[in-house]
Amino acid sequence: MTQQSTEPRTTADDAGEGTRVPAGRSWLDRYFHISRRGSTVAREVRGGVTTFMAMAYILLLNPLILSGKDAAGDTLGQKALITATAFAAAFTTLLMGFAGKVPLALAAGLSVSGVLSSQVAPEMTWPQAMGMCVMYGVVIMLLVVTGLREMIMNAIPLALKHGITMGIGLFIALIGFYKSGFVHQGEATPVTLGPAGELAGWPVLLFAGTLLLIFMLQARDVPGAILIGIVGGTAVAAVLNATGVVDPGQWAAGAPELHGSAVSMPDFSLFGDVEFGGWGEVGAMTVGMIVFTLVLAGFFDAMATIIGVGTEAKLADDKGRMPGLSKALFIDGAGGAIGGVAGGSGQTVFIESATGVGEGARTGLASVVTGAFFAACLFFTPLTAIVPQEVASAALVVIGAMMLMNARHVDWADRATAIPVFLTVVLMPFTYTITTGVAAGVISHVAIKTAQGKAREIGAFMWVLTGIFLVYFALHPIESWLGVH
Repeated sequence: MTQQSTEPRTTADDAGEGTRVPAGRSWLDRYFHISRRGSTVAREVRGGVTTFMAMAYILLLNPLILSGKDAAGDTLGQKALITATAFAAAFTTLLMGFAGKVPLALAAGLSVSGVLSSQVAPEMTWPQAMGMCVMYGVVIMLLVVTGLREMIMNAIPLALKHGITMGIGLFIALIGFYKSGFVHQGEATPVTLGPAGELAGWPVLLFAGTLLLIFMLQARDVPGAILIGIVGGTAVAAVLNATGVVDPGQWAAGAPELHGSAVSMPDFSLFGDVEFGGWGEVGAMTVGMIVFTLVLAGFFDAMATIIGVGTEAKLADDKGRMPGLSKALFIDGAGGAIGGVAGGSGQTVFIESATGVGEGARTGLASVVTGAFFAACLFFTPLTAIVPQEVASAALVVIGAMMLMNARHVDWADRATAIPVFLTVVLMPFTYTITTGVAAGVISHVAIKTAQGKAREIGAFMWVLTGIFLVYFALHPIESWLGVH
């Protein structure tokens, strides 16, 4: 099977002549296809800034996740981790903007960082763990170069792609509600309103107010509704904190204020601190399982995110395919290796890219803007703490609601379509992982088609994916059977 040399025509290409500038376009317009995709420079800049503001929390959260000890009892410095996180995000996002030319921003994948912290570091040193990142990134790049990754994405039925988009929407909405403090883990129930069945504190009320403000602005079709909401919410938060109305300890990720100087020099001490040897005590089987787990974490989360954000940006054609998909997938795979070399975990496409798309971003210029802000954070790291987590969480909920609108494209009367989509949508938030939702959707789709006597309609790659995902669900029993821990 060979890949087509021509790009699929997308809904963005059909925006109409009224949105295009046939002559006298600037080099910026021509390079990024801004008018061709029905956008403007102002929209791209606004979208890029919005995406950065929604993603800025990664500069604080990723160092927190990777703060544990490795097998040798060593830890990574916080300042060095912030520098590594900012540098890798800036480099890969700029690469996606200039080369991929799509509004997708990258940063340290929380699923990848979680695997590194909980499964890899306890077995080996941090430099060896970062070597694992490089290895899984190379594996994904090879899948892209051979065309397998794009074929896998294109093999997924369109209804299931809409289900993936909806599932991601519900997933990030849950993340927004949880990070804001609106939803808590209950004592007698899995989740509850607030810590004890009621909202507690000004910060969560600020989240609710910011959320309502954005929805109200959107209902009136106000341009930049999400960005206005974030800026407005941050301004109110700063006033409440400065006047003493809110105790600084009530903010989930730190008070919205500057601590000391706004300028700091980056710490590149982790850059290049990568090892590929010394795995003798761990064993080849354990190394293989770790790489396999990292590939799963980076591959399918990114695949689902690219599908979801690309569809929301109207960059997909009527079959759910995206133009320039191979470049975007290759850069995403390279992010694993780049993040490992930088010392900040594997980079992957962030679902928060949808916030910029919600503001009208359609081209790589938005990613360039986002990447430039991450690069600036190398020197202005203290400023990232100004936007409260509660305010940024409101934007996640708004985008989640927007992505759930894809439900209108699903034929809910057809069980063969509805059941896989349902499982995909609900299992992402219920298991708190995107990969599980995709896996359940693929397996159930193949199983139902087979039960209907339509096994021949199932593509070869869907069968392969089913086998991989069956291993994914049975990974623990398989590890136990093989004696791997």
